[in-house]
Amino acid sequence: MSDKLKEEVIRKIKEKKIKFIHLWFTDVLGFLKSFAITVEELEMAMTEGMGFDGSSIQGFARIQESDMIAMPDPTTLQILPWRSNGQLVATMFCNITNPDGSYYECDPRYVLKKNLKRAADMGYTFYVGPELEYYYFKNAENTEVLDKGTYFDMTPLDIAVDLRRDTVLTLEKFGIQVEYSHHEVGPSQHEIDLRYNEALKMADNVMTYRLVVKEVAQLHNVYATFMPKPMFGEAGSGMHTHQSLFKGDKNAFFDPNDEYHLSGTAKAYIAGILKHAKEICAITNQWVNSYKRLVSGFEAPVHICWAHRNRSALVRVPMYKPGKEKATRIELRSPDPACNPYLAFAVMLAAGLEGIEKRYKLPEQVTDNIYEMSNDERAKIGIDSLPEDLYEAIKEMEKSKLIRKALGDQVFEWFIKNKKLEWNDHRTRVTPYEKEKYLPIL
Repeated sequence: MSDKLKEEVIRKIKEKKIKFIHLWFTDVLGFLKSFAITVEELEMAMTEGMGFDGSSIQGFARIQESDMIAMPDPTTLQILPWRSNGQLVATMFCNITNPDGSYYECDPRYVLKKNLKRAADMGYTFYVGPELEYYYFKNAENTEVLDKGTYFDMTPLDIAVDLRRDTVLTLEKFGIQVEYSHHEVGPSQHEIDLRYNEALKMADNVMTYRLVVKEVAQLHNVYATFMPKPMFGEAGSGMHTHQSLFKGDKNAFFDPNDEYHLSGTAKAYIAGILKHAKEICAITNQWVNSYKRLVSGFEAPVHICWAHRNRSALVRVPMYKPGKEKATRIELRSPDPACNPYLAFAVMLAAGLEGIEKRYKLPEQVTDNIYEMSNDERAKIGIDSLPEDLYEAIKEMEKSKLIRKALGDQVFEWFIKNKKLEWNDHRTRVTPYEKEKYLPIL
């Protein structure tokens, strides 16, 4: 951290007469953590960091190595668009370090940085553009929707226009650019798409986005959820993630001489995503509920293939528009918005880079509707499927050398252990469905 940048942050906060600064970081499961310091503590925090008990954070330290340091990243300074007790509040994301100043390997932000360095060593900068879907409900206790609107509906069916507008305006006050927002397929389901950005910045933005959506909803006395499948029979919420690699200001995915304007680098990257799709699934879709969304019959992809226009494919390549070379990208459609974005972006990148490094060959694209094919037809052309539940996803991840390397041993092992506990808790629980179906007849 340069002294000049540190001084600028301190000056800006004092000029705006901000009393409290919230320091943010993320646990391994992707939950935002925060603690507040006063402006009097700011200079010390910027120089030495702030100590905390890492053993109390999901996936962080064990009891015997619990001392952690939260070091504010001055490049992430934002002034909160809402006030606390009438006062302005500032926020900064933190890098987590050991007491000796070295990076802490279980910090999700560090995990992503490590994989971004691998890309940088190959000459690439990684850009992503996620599309996060979510639902509004009248409260957190049940799934009573606000409207019966459908895809792109406008008033009077879509009564959440004001909520989306206020959310977009709030995000812009955070410096987060929004491309567009609209009603999604499900009743009371919505989507706000963030402008393409470098992956670390985007992961920070996703964490802020999820907080803003929930805060604005609360201000309107409703509840917003990023649960992947909150209602039976309705569309689940996804996080389609657009991705590209740049070399300098040149899009490494673009080739003017290719039939589809897709470079060899892009094809190898897609091949890497497809080959390792089952291994990364426990990270991009990390909850038991995630696999209620990943089923045939809805828009969520379950079959491992790619295509240009076919939205039933796992990876879609948007069609090239003349003069838009920098917009050449691929779209992974399986992730959901309840994942940890730092880890999700890290494993997507790791899979793609593996394809580039090892020169994976891209299979032919699939132009037919995959959902209408039989299992035999899909098997005949070599189309595999994503894991059917969290347990299958854990088993795929557990044997993956690629994911272990991308996450690091400690995060890899803790994550698997945690997810096995979640699966066992789900597996042994008696659900309302079972009581409703079996209690009257058995």
